[in-house]
Amino acid sequence: MLDRIRASIPALPPAEQRVAKLLMADPRGFATLPVVELAERAHVSKPTVVRFCRSIGYDGLADFKLKLAGSVNEGVPFVHRAVDDDDKAGDIVVKVIDNAVAAMLRYRNAAASQSVERAIEALAEACRQGRRIEFYGVGNSGIVAQDAQHKFFRLGVMAAAVSDGHMQVMSVTMLRPGDCAVIISNSGRSRDLLDVAEIARRKGATVIAITASGSPLALECRVGANHILLAADHPEDADRYSPMVSRLLHLLIVDILTTGVALRLGSAGLRPMLQEIKKNLRQKRYAALSGTAAQDAAEGDSASSSSTP
Repeated sequence: MLDRIRASIPALPPAEQRVAKLLMADPRGFATLPVVELAERAHVSKPTVVRFCRSIGYDGLADFKLKLAGSVNEGVPFVHRAVDDDDKAGDIVVKVIDNAVAAMLRYRNAAASQSVERAIEALAEACRQGRRIEFYGVGNSGIVAQDAQHKFFRLGVMAAAVSDGHMQVMSVTMLRPGDCAVIISNSGRSRDLLDVAEIARRKGATVIAITASGSPLALECRVGANHILLAADHPEDADRYSPMVSRLLHLLIVDILTTGVALRLGSAGLRPMLQEIKKNLRQKRYAALSGTAAQDAAEGDSASSSSTP
C-alpha cells in the first residue's frame, strides 16, 4: 500500500503531496492521529487530507486509516524469494507458491475499494445499456484480456479481447461514451496500450486500467475524469523473470470485477442462461462410466491387448 502511494505522489497536487509525505514519514502515527492534527502537521486544510485519501482511491479518511492500519500492523510481510540455480524441486514449489500467495494477500490489504466499486459500477452500467466492453492487452497481458472476455461473455455481455496493435486502434476508435475500455498492462509502458488509453479518452469512453502505480498508464488515468486505476503492484522484475505473479494478480482482479458485475446484474436473468450453457456443454462430453463399467472396460482392454492374433 505504501509503495503504491509513494509511486502516486508525483501525480498529486502540491498540497496533497505534503499529506503524502507526512504519511510516508510515519505511517503508524498517521493511522492514529485525528484529522485536525494531520492537517496541522502537513500545513494543509482538513478537506485536503480527505481529498488526498480519495485521490488515491479510498472512500475517505476513515476507510483509508482502516486499510493503512491493516497494512502496517497486520499485513503479511512480503519477501520476494527468487529461485536459485541450485534449487531443488521442493524449493521451487515453495518459493513460487509463496510469491503468488503473498502478492494476493498484499493486494487484499491494499486494494482501494472505491476504485474497485467505480469500475464494477461502470462495467455493470455498460452491460445494462448494451454498450461495448473491450479488453486490451499485449503479450502476457493479452492472455489475461482473453480470459476476461471469456468470463464476461458468459454473462451475456458484448465483450471482446483485442491484442493486435492495429486492431486495438481500430477497435478503440469505434468506442463511444458509455462504452468501457479495460486496459491490462504489467509494466504500464506499452506504447500500443498508451495509445489506446489516449484515444479512448478522446472518444469519451470509460477507461479502466489494471497496471502498476506510477507507470505511464497509471498517470494517464489521472488525466481523464472517466479513467479508473486498479493498481496491481508487486516486486516482480518484469525484465528478468517471466511475469507469473503479475498475471495471477491480474486474473484475480478480473475475477473480482466479474463477480461484482454479476451481483449488480442480479441472478434472475443470469441463472437460467448459465444453466442452459452448462446443459448444452454436457452434450460435448463423453458420458462418465460407472465404477463397475469402468472396471469391466479396463479389464476388456487388458484382455484384448494381451491376446494378440
